[in-house]
Amino acid sequence: MTTVTSPAPARPLYARLWAGVPKELLYLIIAFPIGTAFFAVSIGLFSTAVGTVATFFLGVIFLVAVLYVARGAGMLELALLGWVGRPAIRRPDWNDRTAKTGFFGWLRALFGNGHYWLYLVWTMIVNFIVTTFSFTIAITWFATALGGITGWIWMAFIPNSDRDFFVSSWLVERVLGGDARFDPAVADTLLWFLVGLVFTATLPFVTRGLTWLHWGVARGLLGAFRTDALEKEVATLTESRTAAVAAEGTALRRLERDIHDGPQQRLVRLQMDIAAAERQLESDPDAARKLLEEARQQSKDALEELRALSRGFAPPILMDRGLVAALESLAVRSAVTVRVVSSLPEGTDLPTELERNAYFIAAEGLTNAVKHSGGSAIDLRIDLRRVPDDLDQTWLDITVTDDGRGGAAAVPGHGLAGLQERVLGQGGTLEITSPAGGPTVVTAHLPVTFAG
Repeated sequence: MTTVTSPAPARPLYARLWAGVPKELLYLIIAFPIGTAFFAVSIGLFSTAVGTVATFFLGVIFLVAVLYVARGAGMLELALLGWVGRPAIRRPDWNDRTAKTGFFGWLRALFGNGHYWLYLVWTMIVNFIVTTFSFTIAITWFATALGGITGWIWMAFIPNSDRDFFVSSWLVERVLGGDARFDPAVADTLLWFLVGLVFTATLPFVTRGLTWLHWGVARGLLGAFRTDALEKEVATLTESRTAAVAAEGTALRRLERDIHDGPQQRLVRLQMDIAAAERQLESDPDAARKLLEEARQQSKDALEELRALSRGFAPPILMDRGLVAALESLAVRSAVTVRVVSSLPEGTDLPTELERNAYFIAAEGLTNAVKHSGGSAIDLRIDLRRVPDDLDQTWLDITVTDDGRGGAAAVPGHGLAGLQERVLGQGGTLEITSPAGGPTVVTAHLPVTFAG
């Protein structure tokens, strides 16, 4: 019998708000002195930069310094907001791909990056205003709440002999229009206790609202531009397309070479044997029969090689039974012992094109390990993992591990370089770890896009 465990019920919203109060209150308290310090430093550096701009060199140095100070202040703010529990804000791309080498190229890229100037505006103006406002509200609210609920302890020690104003008496006389017929000191203590309860009850909403205010400002001024993501995606797609074209060209040249060195030579030999058999058919039938037998063997061998080469296009078992079964079949045919380990959930339906490329990548990885590692055993592992980042991308990992001599590297013109081109052509990445003496671990990460 299978026991189904019910998930624990979620805590009420108010309880979750209270759980975040300590961090949020601490953040609001420390954000003010940190913001004030960065405000003072940035104002001083920027004023000095403006005052020394006539000298150019000194002005540039101070301007660069204030931009980097602003960048540091903004990155610290993003880190603190993440610590408090606010959603992650995508960081800007500080590396300008269009920057030229040299001092002036770096300077042009620095001053031309809009993120630095937005961070400077945030540090010198916006953050100081926001932190001052949030610090004032948070401290006032917290002090009123704490003072109100604890007033019955310390208010009894305050002498009231010379006191002629009580809030409770004023409320009764001015608001209710009657005379105070009670002890005003006790009434004030009770009144402040009620005020303290109200401020305490609303404290989680205040701290949460103020931290969300900081987060909203930071998202608008400190986050990456949408164009940054588009530029990065275009650059990645361009790189992938170039790698795909290179990988396709390498594959075609390899196929041409394999056909030339294998089946073509056997077919030429087959043609020669048949011609010789025709010439000896009447004069020496036995010799002709022997040549025909050799020709038949040549045709059989050529057919086997063509079948082996055809697996580079679409193995039937891959289409019929899926990726894992095709890799197990590939492992059986290997000259070295191969152990296939798969963590794919049962019933996983991967895109057909992804399975095809994953098969070829695994086959090429195994071939490189068998030919060059000198190992006696190979592990082939298939994993499916989801990365919980802002894209929530799913990846298919193909890992080939051998116990060979190590020292493998993606050298241009060799197997691992071609494998890297094939992986990049699919928008993935290739990791190679191969210390001297082994083991060698080659992992291909392929992005998975499921049909909607």
